[in-house]
Amino acid sequence: MKILCLHGFRTSGSFLEKQISKWDPSIFHHHFDMEFPDGRYPAGGKSDIEGIFPPPYFEWFQFEKGATLSALLLGYQAQGKVLKDHPPIKLFVSISGSKFRDPSICEIAYKDPIKVRSVHFIGAKDWLRLPSEDLATSFHNPLIIRHPQGHTVPRLDEDAVEKLRGWTKEILSNDRDNGGAKIENGILHEAACKILVEESGDLMVKTEAGVAETTQA
Repeated sequence: MKILCLHGFRTSGSFLEKQISKWDPSIFHHHFDMEFPDGRYPAGGKSDIEGIFPPPYFEWFQFEKGATLSALLLGYQAQGKVLKDHPPIKLFVSISGSKFRDPSICEIAYKDPIKVRSVHFIGAKDWLRLPSEDLATSFHNPLIIRHPQGHTVPRLDEDAVEKLRGWTKEILSNDRDNGGAKIENGILHEAACKILVEESGDLMVKTEAGVAETTQA
């Protein structure tokens, strides 16, 4: 299974890979092919990781909240609005994600519970804690991992590691029960820190009057 890992605002794919590397490899790395591309656009302005991690830095779609955008895509795909020829996205891992606020978008994207296997990392000191809680309610049977940290990719305690191992084991077991068919899509987003699992290709999204469109670059 391939996972496309999309970094956060004004960082880079290599920075997200470094952040995720502190997680126990038995959670994701032992089971999935994880890719960490850079964003489409060179970042403008100051990056919060200057002096910590070397440039260059990039942006996705000029958005800060990558997980927010990915959740929107999941909801729109479920309603048949976008990615009509793309296999259903099966996995979503959100760190500090939130919902769009525009009512015309919410009426479509979050109309029904999103039936995608999801994990939501929510930090006690994160300024997006409450919006992250709200996003999790939009998913069917979400796994919520709470941590005492802030707006960051968290370090995981043993309890969180065990929960995530169980979540991964269940996904792989269901895959085998389905005859070994590949689960092609999934998402992990950062801090927008997110991992969005989806097949390769550049995806551009624009929202106009509550309608999202996709084009191949």
